[in-house]
Amino acid sequence: MLETVLAISGKPGLYRLISRGNRSLIVETVDAQKKRFPAFAADKVISLADIAMYTDEKEVPLRQVLNSIKEKESGKKVSLDYRKASKDELNAFLGEVLPDFDRDRVYPSDIKKLIQWYNILIENGLDDFDEVMKETPGDNVDDRKEA
Repeated sequence: MLETVLAISGKPGLYRLISRGNRSLIVETVDAQKKRFPAFAADKVISLADIAMYTDEKEVPLRQVLNSIKEKESGKKVSLDYRKASKDELNAFLGEVLPDFDRDRVYPSDIKKLIQWYNILIENGLDDFDEVMKETPGDNVDDRKEA
């Protein structure tokens, strides 16, 4: 599921990949408005499945972090008001979810965005963070058999 949910740099919120256009991606807002528009090559588009959080040892996929938040919050929106929270409150929240996160490389703005994304996903019923897309014909995988 996270493979088709996109973040677009410079645009608030999250977007779902609908289709691929000639030189663009057709995306739709995840919220109730469901507005569709093209995202072009100049837009910095990234799938949530490709994002990871820094820890002291390694990088943890966003999928695992979202699942930890879901477990902590019992599947509901985050109770912390990320807009008004201090740096210490944000660090304490993420510390409960991801105890060994790298406090030098994960900024308060990253934690705010994480909470915002989680809330958007939960509000719109996209809460199965472990769901993985199945490969379909035409994907960028090598389907040729060895001779």
